[in-house]
Amino acid sequence: MTESDPVTHPQPMPDPSPDGIHHAGLGTGRPAAHASGNGRPGAASRGLGLLRETAIIVVSALVLSWLIKTLLVQAFYIPSPSMYDTLVEGDRVMVSRLVPRVLDIHRGDIVVFKDPGGWLDPYVPPDHGPIGNAVVTGLTAVGLMPQDTGEHLIKRVIGLPGDHVTCCDADGQVDVNGVAITETPYLRPGQVPSKASFDVVVPDGMLFVLGDNRGDSADSRAHLGNPGGGFVPVDNVVGTAFATVWPFPRATWHRNPGDVFEQVPAP
Repeated sequence: MTESDPVTHPQPMPDPSPDGIHHAGLGTGRPAAHASGNGRPGAASRGLGLLRETAIIVVSALVLSWLIKTLLVQAFYIPSPSMYDTLVEGDRVMVSRLVPRVLDIHRGDIVVFKDPGGWLDPYVPPDHGPIGNAVVTGLTAVGLMPQDTGEHLIKRVIGLPGDHVTCCDADGQVDVNGVAITETPYLRPGQVPSKASFDVVVPDGMLFVLGDNRGDSADSRAHLGNPGGGFVPVDNVVGTAFATVWPFPRATWHRNPGDVFEQVPAP
């Protein structure tokens, strides 16, 4: 017999992975970066990528801020003392725009509203120069600066549509639908509910509003002789102030003083 040809066994291929397991590569879904001679992305490519990412972040933030301001919350600046001590000059307040579009207005709410006509003197905004004015307008439009209140006012709702509001009773208090209300929770200390008498029925779609600093507030009482009768159209309401956020030492929530109007019946 002749010897058989020796059997040769194929040598195993070296495993490229240290643990003996072949790993599938995961694609990033992005095209490969152009490489420079040393195998690293070029400086120009990195710069353009950073600029693009920054632009996307900035634009997204501006759009989100605009949506929040338009649909949910808007900041306002307080320019007058008519709401002392609840709000003082220089306060920045946050206003919920869900009222009255989604949520109802209640007696006791602090509302920001557009001038019904003739409540404010003609307003001349400060001039910051062409570039400064454009920047202020843009930042205000997207909600990054508080709304200048040149055409807005802020007061407290005392009467809703249909309410009969009078002042003053034998104890010097305001009556709503025949019930005297004790306004101590928000009325500025030392102030009386009103030195001027009034007796009104709030028309449909309107509000009767007063300032917390009654002795220095040109509110519904001061405009009873106007064409609108001193009432504020509900459609003019921008929203309800729910918090002071600046200056920081004055930061606080503004909750509706429901107990004040708890006993007031529906009209």
